Amino acid sequence: MIKLHHLAGHIQTILLAEYPDKLLLLDGCCRADISVLKHFITHTLKRPFNDLSLVVVTHMHPDHAGAAHKLRQLTHCKIATANVSGQWYSGIDGRLMHLTDMILARWVAKRMKKTAQRMWYPSQLHADITLNDGQTLPGFDDWVAYSTQGHTDRDLSLHHLPSHSIYVADLMVKIKDKFIPPFPIFYPNRYKQSLQKIIALKPKTLILAHGGEVEPTEQQFKQLLTLAPIIPRTHWRLLKIKIAKTLRLRY
Repeated sequence: MIKLHHLAGHIQTILLAEYPDKLLLLDGCCRADISVLKHFITHTLKRPFNDLSLVVVTHMHPDHAGAAHKLRQLTHCKIATANVSGQWYSGIDGRLMHLTDMILARWVAKRMKKTAQRMWYPSQLHADITLNDGQTLPGFDDWVAYSTQGHTDRDLSLHHLPSHSIYVADLMVKIKDKFIPPFPIFYPNRYKQSLQKIIALKPKTLILAHGGEVEPTEQQFKQLLTLAPIIPRTHWRLLKIKIAKTLRLRY
């Protein structure tokens, strides 16, 4: 049996799976989380930092991809992502969105009363391994990757088969006793399909990047599906709505 360690990251949970001969990081964390992760591996687990074998990046947001490049430099680990062509942050719009997402991450950290930390990370990611829907993780055949797009075009969820627990990253967010969709949602139809895919698997528990390990009831799943948007909910759309509202009030 593995040990799945839940560590307090900068603005999300760090999930580290411990095996006798290797370590698996379920997501790419924040750039600010590297020192926390290194201290835990080398001091608490008393293992070499380069026992970190694989880092899965579930999507490209700052708290899921921010540490991946640097961890590969430091430990020579492999990086795995969804098998989706192109870069999430591509073109001028992509670069602006990259900056916006880092600003949002800083805002979340401030609301959590965290001290300011370094958040910058490269907007382009060239993975060592690309994962198809339903593919086992190389070197970790007790884990299966599922495509759960909607939040972005390349979201992954990771299913630990022996425990029947699924790490769903940002597929949902827990606020008190309520589960809500994340922000943004670029692909609402894919998002709803992804929720239905996870529900159909009937997992024992879900592990959230923001909310810990949970056991949603059937009613909570139904409510989440009801809350799923039918049109994209993105930075630009919200900005356009705010500008239009301001113009209406002014003129």
